[in-house]
Amino acid sequence: MSWDLIFQHLFIVLAASLLSIAVGLPLGIWAYVSKVARPIILRIVDLLQTIPSLALLGIIMVILDPGKLTVIIGITLYSLLPIVRNTCLGLQEVDPGVKEAARGMGMSKPYRVLMVEFPLAFPTVFTGIRIAVVNAIGTAVFAAFVGGGGLGGVITQAIRIADMPLILAATGVLMIIAVALDLVMSWFENQMRKSRGGSKKMWIPVALIVAAFIALLPYGQGGTGDILLYDGDYSETQLMHHMVKMLVEDQTDLTVTIQDQMSQVNNWNALTDDSPTCDLMISYDGTLLTTFFHQDTPDVPEGMTIYEYVKEKALEDYDIHVLGRPGFENTYAIGVPEELAEEYGLETISDLIPIADQLTFGAEQEFFTTEGSMKYEPFVAFYGLNFKNHVSVDMGLKYSAIENGTFNVAVVYSTDGLNIKTGLKVLEDDLSFFPDYYGMYIVRGDLLERYPEVEDILEQLTGKISTEQMTQLTYQVDVEGRTVDDVAREFLVSQGLLDA
Repeated sequence: MSWDLIFQHLFIVLAASLLSIAVGLPLGIWAYVSKVARPIILRIVDLLQTIPSLALLGIIMVILDPGKLTVIIGITLYSLLPIVRNTCLGLQEVDPGVKEAARGMGMSKPYRVLMVEFPLAFPTVFTGIRIAVVNAIGTAVFAAFVGGGGLGGVITQAIRIADMPLILAATGVLMIIAVALDLVMSWFENQMRKSRGGSKKMWIPVALIVAAFIALLPYGQGGTGDILLYDGDYSETQLMHHMVKMLVEDQTDLTVTIQDQMSQVNNWNALTDDSPTCDLMISYDGTLLTTFFHQDTPDVPEGMTIYEYVKEKALEDYDIHVLGRPGFENTYAIGVPEELAEEYGLETISDLIPIADQLTFGAEQEFFTTEGSMKYEPFVAFYGLNFKNHVSVDMGLKYSAIENGTFNVAVVYSTDGLNIKTGLKVLEDDLSFFPDYYGMYIVRGDLLERYPEVEDILEQLTGKISTEQMTQLTYQVDVEGRTVDDVAREFLVSQGLLDA
C-alpha cells in the first residue's frame, strides 16, 4: 500500500462525485418540474442501483476500454439515486408560500426554480451528495477488477494471501477517508440548514471538491513513457513485468512505466486494441489458445506444440510477437493436503479415482463454467472421477477455504507460492488432461519496430526461470511479505543480468 494508491482512490471518488453532481442535479430538477418525466427518471436511477457493481462495470467495459474511465462512469451511475431523489424531494419541500410569492412577483418558472427554490432546497440536495460521495469510497474498491487502480487491488491481494494486517490497514484507510469526508460535509450541511440555504454558501463544498479533484489530476492520468505495461493481479505477473522495467532501463535509455493492476483478459484487450494502452505483457501459451483465441488443444495442428501454434497465430492475426519461454509452467494443477496424500499414497490424479466419492472438490467459479474444455465436467469425465460434492469459491478465498477444510481437492496454479504455505501436494497430471501453460512475453510488433533492442533484452530471460524457481519467487512475495521489486532484483542479480 502506498500514497500513490490512496491518491488514485481519492481521484476516482472525486471524479465520479463531480460527474454524478453534474448529471444528477439536472435530472433531479427535471424530475421536479415534469410530472411526466418524474416516474421515468426515478425508476431508472432506482434500477441502476439494483445492478451488481461488477456486472455494471462489465457492461460498461464492453463499450469502453478497461481503466479509470470505466470505474468513474460506473460509480457515477451508482451515485445518481441519492442525488436525483434528494434534489427532487428538496424542491418539493420548499415552502409553498415562498413559491407563490415568487410567482406573484412575475418570476419565470426556470428563474424561480433555479434562483429561489433551489438555494432553499440545497441543504436536502447536499445530503444526497454527501451520501453519494461516502458510498463512492467503498464502491471504488471494484476498480481493481477493471484496471482502475486504487486500494481495491491491495485488498484483493491481501484477501488472497490471507494477510489480515494488510486487509485491516487498507480497510482502515478507507474508513478514515470516509469518516473525514463525512464529517466535513456534515458540518457544511448543518451550516447551510442554519442559514436556510444561500446561493453563495451552497457552492463552497462543491468548489472544495473541484479544487481537490484538480490537485489529484496527476493520479488520474494515463501512463507516460517509452514502454507501457500493466501490473498484474498476481505476484507472478508483477514479478515478470518489474523484471522488464529493471532490465530495459538498465540496458537502454528508455523509460518503462508500470500502470495499474490488470487481469490477463483485460491486459490482452488493452494490448490488441486499436488504441493500445500497453506494449507488452507476460502470458501463457495455453491462455492464448483457450482464452484469447477461443480454441482448444484439438485445434492445434498435428506436429505442432501449443507454443509453436500460438506464436504463429498471434503474429499472423494480431502482429503480436511471442518471445522465448523463460521456462516456468503455470498450468492448472490438482492439489490435495499433504496429510490426505500421505494417508492414501496420492501421487497422481488417477490415484484419486478410488476415493473420489469421499472427497469434496473446490475451485473458483470460472472452472465450473461450460466455456472451453479445461473445465470441471470435462475434467472429471476424462479421469472418471466421481466426487462426493463440488464447491465454488471466490478465487481470492480459495486457499483460506482449503485451510478451513471446506474441500479436500482443489484446482491450483502450479507456480503459486501459496501451495507451499497451505501445505498442498500437487498431483501429477498423469493422463495429460491440462494443456501447456508456459509463460512467455508477448510484444506488440510496432514496439519492436521502434525499439528492436527490447527483444534481445527480454530474450535474456529465456530458459532462466524454472517452475520451481518461480514458485519460490512467488512464495517470497505472497508468504514472506517481501516486495516485488526486491525479489525481482535479487533474482536478476543472481542470474548475472543486473549488477549487485
